[in-house]
Amino acid sequence: MKVIVLGAGVVGVTSAYQLAKAGHEVTVIDRQEGPALETSFANAGEVSFGYCSPWAAPGIPLKAMKWLFMHHAPLILRPKLDIAMLSWMAQMLRNCTSERYAINKSRMLRIADYARISLAEVRAETGIAYDERMQGTLQLFRTQQQLDASAKDVKALAADGVPYEVLDPEGCIRVEPALKHVRQKIVGGLLTPKDETGDCFKFTNALALKAAGMGVKFVYGTNIKALDVEGGVARGVVTDRETLRADAVVVALGSYSPMLVKQFGIKLPVYPVKGYSLTIPITDASRAPESTVMDETYKIAITRLGDRIRVGGMAEISGYTNDLGQKRRATLEYSVTDLFPGGDVSKADFWSGLRPMTPDGTPVIGATKVKGLFLNTGHGTLGWTMSCGSAKVLSAIVSGVKPEIDATDLAVSRYA
Repeated sequence: MKVIVLGAGVVGVTSAYQLAKAGHEVTVIDRQEGPALETSFANAGEVSFGYCSPWAAPGIPLKAMKWLFMHHAPLILRPKLDIAMLSWMAQMLRNCTSERYAINKSRMLRIADYARISLAEVRAETGIAYDERMQGTLQLFRTQQQLDASAKDVKALAADGVPYEVLDPEGCIRVEPALKHVRQKIVGGLLTPKDETGDCFKFTNALALKAAGMGVKFVYGTNIKALDVEGGVARGVVTDRETLRADAVVVALGSYSPMLVKQFGIKLPVYPVKGYSLTIPITDASRAPESTVMDETYKIAITRLGDRIRVGGMAEISGYTNDLGQKRRATLEYSVTDLFPGGDVSKADFWSGLRPMTPDGTPVIGATKVKGLFLNTGHGTLGWTMSCGSAKVLSAIVSGVKPEIDATDLAVSRYA
């Protein structure tokens, strides 16, 4: 089949790669001049197969109220008269129950564990390098309350057979030796040893080159104007240059996906939640993390990427804005220098990106009511983590083959 993939971020490129492997003729379209130049460009760098939880959880509404008034707040809310924003927030609140959390967490872990296997396959097939490390994620707790609250995550990890280890302060230092300088600030931690790290931008660009070698055509610098749908069947895509025909169209446009499918009655509850990052050169390796440390207090990930540290996090609900607020930079700087003192943050590159979030945390993967139109979007903070698994699921569905994992509850129809 001829398949058009819309979007050349990590989700779009991995989808194109898997579709080409399945024997399809694939074209990727993106408005940027190359792959991974938006949300995939400078994300936190963690590949969190175990540290994988929905934001909608019991107690989150109360926590969110407290976060809004913190000096270094992990959550920033800029409310506006935006029906999509208000609807998304209302749906997210409805998912903040123990029952919904358990369902959503299980779905996310199912995809993430499959993605772990799929990423290993891609590495073996292609041999690409992207500053990858396989040393796990350490969720770091500064208070006893945080450590106690992790029990619900431990329960979910155990139920799904995901390896984990609850650590005391000395155990945290064993995993991340540089934390010995701040031992008094640590109460404990939760280690998910199967997690990885890596530069998503490097990975996506390297995989795009491999996909191009397999015959995938990449069309950059091209604006997507509309889907070409006739009689309830997707026939192709209208761009600012031409109309391209295809047997199937995959929408992998992240936060911009809902706008393209709305006119066909597809209500896709994906909304941008802005995140920020710093990329800091390492000047003293003994004071740098070995892998990823997740600062639970500020919801900030501090990750080793080769000779750099990537500091990423925060959740800003402010619509489709991409400004760089200096207050957000100050929060990132505070977290990394408080746990790993000694680095020179003045040399850091500051960046922001729009994460495509669903209200239940689970991405939307699968067919729509428009024949030949498929979705692979809504991964939130876990696009890099879930990309390879999501792509394999998507490729199977497009090909009319049963996916290797249960995908019946991943399609947009779950919101009907």
